[in-house]
Amino acid sequence: MRRGGVLMHITSLPAPYGVGTMGGCARRFVDFLQAAGQSLWQLLPLGPTGYGDSPYHSFSTFAGNPYLIDLDLLAEEGLLEPGEYRSLDWGADPAEVDYGKMYRRRFPVLRRACGRLLEDPPAEFEHFCRENSFWLEDYARFMAFKEAHGGQPWTEWELPLRARDPAVLARVGQALEEDLAFWKGVQFLFFRQWKALKEYANRHGVYIVGDLPIYVPGDSADLWAGREQFQLDEDLRPMEVAGCPPDGFSSDGQLWGNPLFDWDRMEREGYRWWVDRIAYQFRLYDVLRIDHFRGFDSYYAIPGGQTTAAGGRWRPGPGLKLFQAVEHDLGKKNIIAEDLGFLTPSVHQLRERTGFPGMKVLQFAFDSRDGEGAAYLPYNYPVNCVAYVGTHDNDTVQGWLTSGPPGDVARAREYLHLDREEGEHWGMLRAIWASPAKWAVAQMQDLLGLGSGSRMNTPATTKGNWRWRALPGFDSPALAGKLHRQMELYGRLPQE
Repeated sequence: MRRGGVLMHITSLPAPYGVGTMGGCARRFVDFLQAAGQSLWQLLPLGPTGYGDSPYHSFSTFAGNPYLIDLDLLAEEGLLEPGEYRSLDWGADPAEVDYGKMYRRRFPVLRRACGRLLEDPPAEFEHFCRENSFWLEDYARFMAFKEAHGGQPWTEWELPLRARDPAVLARVGQALEEDLAFWKGVQFLFFRQWKALKEYANRHGVYIVGDLPIYVPGDSADLWAGREQFQLDEDLRPMEVAGCPPDGFSSDGQLWGNPLFDWDRMEREGYRWWVDRIAYQFRLYDVLRIDHFRGFDSYYAIPGGQTTAAGGRWRPGPGLKLFQAVEHDLGKKNIIAEDLGFLTPSVHQLRERTGFPGMKVLQFAFDSRDGEGAAYLPYNYPVNCVAYVGTHDNDTVQGWLTSGPPGDVARAREYLHLDREEGEHWGMLRAIWASPAKWAVAQMQDLLGLGSGSRMNTPATTKGNWRWRALPGFDSPALAGKLHRQMELYGRLPQE
């Protein structure tokens, strides 16, 4: 079925307390999507963020981001008093998230809410803790221990905690009992609100597209608690780390720094870690985009301690065996393969054998640095793909048209017959909507015709990213009506 959708992270929604949340602003956005004929809402990862504020760099692959908890909903439940949060300074610029203020303001407020919750915990809290004990116990320990160490990464903790000595874990956990309960309470509140939001979206014909990073950060509960799944030396440090090699976009490549998986061990265990991880994601989402799909075919390994991505080498990944294990245990799932970047014939073959739709990005079709641009021209799109003008890692349409290589931009204008009077972004959007791709997803910034200042992320940079927020009124009835008509014209309206 042909569908249309919008890529917009929850943090980007306009809300009164500094960041978009899972409350009224999210429900109003669902209403807008329904009125606009959109049946897909694509998000960035929902995990708790740390240094750099990237949703792709989370303290846990299972936990939810406390910033997304809606405070007004907590007040309605009697867990907060309005005066405890409404008068606080959440940031002066409604078009940007001030993550520094989020960090300083949000957690004291959530501690008050969790304190009231835990005075007489409801039965559903106990059920939540039991059902999620396979990750929640270690996540709560990780966050409580981290806070007790002034935010230091776990690799800097004293050896018994780094090594997870059972007696020390029990002793320190007992001393930090209230903190452990707090971190569990935060997750309970997050997932209770998330469940209600997802149910609301589904009732309104909107399906949630989640996003799963292939790697986990070194400073995460996943690595601290599951180190045997990763390539670590005797000092618990990564022998090699993840990244991308130098290319036409970056002479040094990209040094991500994530620890790499011990794929041999994972295979011996039937890829149970991955099966459980993906199964959990489908408790949260209707569709799952898996980031850096090419890493399952072969991955770029950079020696630990390097300052750039140069000097790494390609190593074989698990290939089809991993996805056969997932399908054996979970059945066929709606998975999107993020198959962008440097691709080899074996990567294409792996995606085809899984049957997953890949991604096509229209901006790439006109990039003179990329010899595969023709593959991104709309007439070459297969039906089994998801089409984008750009993703969260690209400039906005208007930004690219203004600052992109003049020859590339000129070719796009000629090829797509872009109309400056209407707004050239509409011509690029129509190209993906009219394409054979079964699904077409547009960034909210592009639907609004915003410039580079509204870009969500610039890869290989660490400052100023993930901050963009839409202003109130962005989801106007006029825009919804125009989008609805486009979906009608291009056969992407949801079918009753």
